Amino acid sequence: MSDKIFICRCEDLTKEEIEQAIDEGYKTLEELKCKLRLGMGSCQGRGCLLLARRLLCQKTGKSTAEITLPPARPPFIPVSIGTLASDKNE
Repeated sequence: MSDKIFICRCEDLTKEEIEQAIDEGYKTLEELKCKLRLGMGSCQGRGCLLLARRLLCQKTGKSTAEITLPPARPPFIPVSIGTLASDKNE
């Protein structure tokens, strides 16, 4: 059995990988998102961003109020799921 602790299951990111990025100088969730794709999986960060923020707080000594969550970016023009799932070329 593996001793890895997965923080982002969608992107297979471990606690160790996130801590290593923080040690390299990535100090915001937005920076971690750009480097590691944290929160960019199918759950869109619902499962991992709060855990990653907790890690950032522990490693940097900042409070949760100081570490903001990345902004949600919905599609510019709403697209229906049916359109995305369709195999028709329109």
